[in-house]
Amino acid sequence: MEEALELREYLPQSFANASERVYLDFLWSAFQTNYTAERYEFASLAFHLLYMSFVSFSVWQIRLACPDQFAMAMVGFRSEEEGRLKDCDSPFKFYDRLKESQIFRFLKLIGCTNQQVGEFAKFVKSRNKIAHPTGTVFFNDKAAIDAEITKMMKEVRNIEAHMQPVIHELYRRFLTDRADDELWQFSTPGDELAANLVHANYMSATDLVFCQTFDVDSLDAEPGIHAMRSLHDALVSLCPPELDEAA
Repeated sequence: MEEALELREYLPQSFANASERVYLDFLWSAFQTNYTAERYEFASLAFHLLYMSFVSFSVWQIRLACPDQFAMAMVGFRSEEEGRLKDCDSPFKFYDRLKESQIFRFLKLIGCTNQQVGEFAKFVKSRNKIAHPTGTVFFNDKAAIDAEITKMMKEVRNIEAHMQPVIHELYRRFLTDRADDELWQFSTPGDELAANLVHANYMSATDLVFCQTFDVDSLDAEPGIHAMRSLHDALVSLCPPELDEAA
């Protein structure tokens, strides 16, 4: 269970609407309740949905940071499918437009190979087996589900490692868009970070650690560097949980 709970560090701290948080909380409750009750088959289904939620949030951030490349990655989709993908207003809406396995193709935009994409997507096949009546219980002991969780968390960490350039790009844009502190939406750096970095970009605790490693000196030649440094200093000084929930 402990390794599974690590996934919280990779999921957003703030959501676009309350229903998204309620949904994630429901999945965590379903996972933990069934795991504790040794109903491992149902616990695995809940954890898989948490895993796929993580993937959808990552793809959403890729779309935000790399809109042109994202559009190019849709080559091969029918025009109406492209339009529906562009119009998605929530990471969860991707699954209304795509087969689950298709969403992983967008991870190639962050340098993942076809082999890696296959590793990420293989859990969909195993989930489909247990989501249909087969007469077989695939996860009937703690060792079996723990082994599956270990495999899934390995892929979560792999995806997140590839996401660092995307997170840095989102953070760079956040800083440069706020070079004039007179135009900030909020008067304090912490509130500005919470609302327009964390909340607006579905940032996780791990994403914020990436942001803290951003080389702010690279913006020295930009106008408004003092305002940008004040935001960065605030981010570095705050623990990620303190930036929770702007909405």
